[in-house]
Order: sequence, then structure tokens, then C-alpha cells
Amino acid sequence: MKLKFLLLLIITGLFISCSSDNDGDKSKEDTIVGIWQAHELKVNNDTASDDEKNARDLLNFLTLKDCYVLSFNFKEDLTVIIDNSVQYLEIGLNSEGNGFDIPCPTEKDTETTVYVYADGKLTYTDEDQQIVTVDVAIDGDVMTVDAAGLDIPNLNAGGQLIFKRK
Repeated sequence: MKLKFLLLLIITGLFISCSSDNDGDKSKEDTIVGIWQAHELKVNNDTASDDEKNARDLLNFLTLKDCYVLSFNFKEDLTVIIDNSVQYLEIGLNSEGNGFDIPCPTEKDTETTVYVYADGKLTYTDEDQQIVTVDVAIDGDVMTVDAAGLDIPNLNAGGQLIFKRK
């Protein structure tokens, strides 16, 4: 009888110790906190303007070189640091003279502001003290944002900016 009671106690202890460790905190998958780098601009080839296609190709070219010209660092204290080097892009000819070369910019503009992220909407104040509100979709470590809504020069023609969490 004591053995059965001891066995039942051990089994009960195992079930309790193996229960979910969910402490109610938001999982990484549904939070915006972290460093997000612009990796891709998705546009519809059939309807996209030349500016949208050029912005897409430019971003793809730089991303392949591990050069990220736009990043958002969302902190838990509701501040965001925005690093933007788009204005410092220089497009030239490659050394063979038969194609373009776009070096990764060494300069960047950094802006720190506060943000609110709720119900798939991101709101922050830009450097011109304008309130920016954009729809955001987060799926794990991928964030999709309307490019026109961000109003980032050279990346604001249209399409969806795809960010990946670093």
C-alpha cells in the first residue's frame, strides 16, 4: 500500500513538473520588441512603377551584400531607434564599367522617438514631429509594413517592406 501511494505521488509530481511553463508573457512571435532590418520590398510586377521596381532591386542588391539601409530597434521601454542610410546611397559604375555598383553607405541618420504598437498598428513621431501610423503584420521574426505609409524617401513609392528581426 505504501508503495502504491509513493508511486502515485511520484507520477503526480511528474505531471505537475511537466506542465506548461507559460507565464502569461507575450511570446517573441507577437511582440515588436527587437531590431528589425529592411530585407525586401515586395511589389506587384504587373502594376508597379519603375520607381517601385528600382527600389525593390536596390534593396535586394544591398541585402545580398549584408547591407541594411533601414532598421528599427524597438525597446521594451517604448522607445525606438531608427537608423536610416537611404539618403547616403551612391550609385556608380562597377570597376569593369559594364554595370552598376552600389556601396553600402557608411553614414546614417539616427532618430530616437517613442512608439505605440497595438492591434497591428504602429504609431510613432518622426523627425518632423509628424505622427506616423502604419499597419504592421508580424509573423515570428518577419514584419511586413506598407512602404508608402512609412514615408521613407526612395522606399516609399509603394509595396510592402519586409523586415527581419536580427
